[in-house]
Order: sequence, then structure tokens, then C-alpha cells
Amino acid sequence: MTPDSTLAVACAVLGAAERLDPRELTDLMMIGELGLDGRVRPVRGVLPAVLAAADAGYRQVVVPERTVAEASLVPGISVLGVRSLRQLIAVLTDEPVPEEDDTPGEGRPDPLLAGLIVPGTGIGAGLPPGDRTLDLSDVAGQHTARRALEVAAAGRHHIFFKGPPGAGKTMLAERLPGLLPPLSPKESLEVTAVHSVAGTLPPGQPLVDRPPYCAPHHSATMASLVGGGSGLPRPGAVSLAHHGVLFVDEAAECNARVLDALRQPLESGHVVVARAAGMMRLPARFLLALAANPCPCGRHGTIGGGCECRPSTIRRYRARLSGPLMDRVDLRIAVEPVARSELIALGRGAESTATVAERVRAARERSAARFAETPWRTNSEVPGHELRTRWQVHPGALAQAERDLECGLLTARGLDRVLRVAWTAADLAGRDRPTTEDVNWALELRTGVRRGAVTATAGA
Repeated sequence: MTPDSTLAVACAVLGAAERLDPRELTDLMMIGELGLDGRVRPVRGVLPAVLAAADAGYRQVVVPERTVAEASLVPGISVLGVRSLRQLIAVLTDEPVPEEDDTPGEGRPDPLLAGLIVPGTGIGAGLPPGDRTLDLSDVAGQHTARRALEVAAAGRHHIFFKGPPGAGKTMLAERLPGLLPPLSPKESLEVTAVHSVAGTLPPGQPLVDRPPYCAPHHSATMASLVGGGSGLPRPGAVSLAHHGVLFVDEAAECNARVLDALRQPLESGHVVVARAAGMMRLPARFLLALAANPCPCGRHGTIGGGCECRPSTIRRYRARLSGPLMDRVDLRIAVEPVARSELIALGRGAESTATVAERVRAARERSAARFAETPWRTNSEVPGHELRTRWQVHPGALAQAERDLECGLLTARGLDRVLRVAWTAADLAGRDRPTTEDVNWALELRTGVRRGAVTATAGA
């Protein structure tokens, strides 16, 4: 018996004892944990439970009062919220409904929230902060990285920042969620359901309408990243970042096995976690942002940096990011230290998040219109075969990419990803298809080899 079924079990016992008319319990779904004091405590996963009840044909549900707003998100369902078993009995027997005090004692934890707390998580974990505004205009310099960030948001391309400490890698990644469009109604329900199951949905916020942002520490375990735990599996960071951004800072310091576990959800958009108590399939379609130093000391390649790391140490450090994982990352950006002149000129002419987000929205609309009769909406979702055969680039635009493929600088998967980035660059620039300039710039971001071509996005 699970905690969320104790209310239903109590009503079944009362029906067997003829305290309740069993006919009143017919076609009534009850969700809630019954405390020893008769209070009905909220539980995790109310939204997906009510969605499942609606699919099963139920039209009436009883939930803890604290979760009424969450349950009411499901259309066509009549929701009754109760604070205690006494109140539910009164409703079912047409008796006066007693008042129940819902205020905990001063200095004491609220017992009604006990069912929402998950060990190791916090309320609101993985959700974008609502008390601070991170604006792209705060970032000094980094013009190439800013442009790549815009492309990542417009096409949902995974991105990797490499550079010394203090260059602005984390600043850039933290501003990526602000460039993403608001969640659609369907996406909002999916994200809210995941956070409801995880127990991280903040009280008073029944619906998540902004892309989530999850930034686990580099010491995160496999279970905390992809999901798991003892007993029934729980969502991990990849699911908490569904339809949002998963940022892994100090990626080269992560456990290699844990980091490589990202490969499967990056391809499939979901993760399947199996435990003795059951198996759970969780959504995990996120935008990945990685950041790492060039070497253990962080000074390799910087002017006057004084790096003393041995070449073999640097190679081993970089090898912690495996080739198969990096092959799934479309954009690889070298973030250089900011010059003094750029720091002094901070705020002068730097575009704000709102300005860039508007271009991202327009680019998303162009790609959505192009894929109107398909199951895809962004360039990163389109299979390579479809991209090469159904939507053609300008004649000769792939010449350099084909040469890179022949000499081994590019894999077949890499070529497909270069094409996707080129289409996103064309969408941002308002072009109907990618040019040689777009493809060469995408190649530069993919391989790190400069091609002598600089693509410009509208307004950049």
C-alpha cells in the first residue's frame, strides 16, 4: 500500500462498516495520505495521477486541499479538496462540513507538507528563479559565445563552453533559459507533472510555464542525474530539466560514467529507470550546456597564464569528456578572458535578453512553419536523412563539410549536426535556406577550426 492510497483504503473500510454508502464511492478517485490525526496530507505526483484517472474514465477526484490547483489543471475533471477525513465523510453523507484548522503552530513544521518532501531535494529545485533577473547585457564581450548561445536557444542545440576560470562560462549558461520561449500548454503540463512526482513543485505554483533550469554539482551521483534511488525510482536532473536547460559546470571534474549516462537521453529524449520496486519511463528532452576548464589549473592556452600542467595530464583531463558524448554536442565555444576595454565598456551597446529572445522566437516560428506537416518543431529534432533529402541548402554550400568528412575531421553524425546548426543560423538571419557562410560557421563551431567565414544574425 502506497501513502497516496491510504485515504481510499480508509473510505473502503468505512463503506464496509456501513458508515458510508458504497454507492457514493463508485467512480470516485481518491488521492491523498491519511495521517494518524485524520488530516489528509498532500502527496507527490497529483497531476500525473489525475491525468491517469481521466484516461481511465474517472470524472470526479478527491485530493488534499493543498493540491486542488494542481489537480484542476486536468480538463473535464471535477475536483474536491479536503483537509481531513471528517470533511470527506460529511460531504459524502450530506452532513455539515466541519471547519479544520490549516495553520501549523508557531515555530513548528507544517505536517501537511510532509508528503511533498523528498530526501535530498528542495522545494523549487530545477525551476527557474523568480526573485532575480539574469540579463545577457551583463556579459562583457564574448561576442562569438553570445551568438552561439542565441543559436543554441533558437534550434535547441547542445553547447559546450571551454575556457579559463572567470572568463564568463557560467554567466553565459545561466542566461540561456531566459532566451527560450515560454512553454506551450502541453509542455507546461509535462514539466509540472515531472516536478510534482519529484516533490519539487513550489506551493502556490500549480503550473510551471517557464523553461526549467537545473545545474547539479559536478559531484552528482548517477541516481541524482538520471533518476533512481531506493524503492520506486524518482526523477533525476535530466528529467527536472525537461523542456529546459541542464547545465553541468566543471564537466571535466564529473565522474566519467555519470557523464556518459547523458548519452542515451540526449538521443531518445527520455530515460528508463528500473528498480526492484518497479520501472519508470521519465521524459528527458533537455538542452545540455557543458562548461569546463582547459586543464586542471585552468590556465592552459591563456596569455601569461603560467600553466604548469604536463601534456599527459592535460590529455587525460580532456579525455574525461568522452568522444561519444562530445559528438552529440553541436556547438563548442572557446571562451577567452575578457579584455579590459570590454569590461570598461560594459552595458554600452550590449543586447539585452529581451532583444535576443525576440529573435529566437522569430527563428523558432520560421522553423515551426517549415516543419508544419511533420512531428518536429526545431532544427535539432530533424533526422539527418530527412534534413539532407527534403530541405536543400544553397548549391555548393556543403563543399567544405564534405571535405572534412572525407579527411576524418567530421563524422556522419557530425555532418548532420552541422546541417542543423546551419539551418538555425539561416533562420536567425531570415534566409530561406543555409548559405556557404552558414555552413562554414557551423563547421567552425563544430570542429574548432576557423574557416574565415563569419555569419551574422539579424540585429547582431
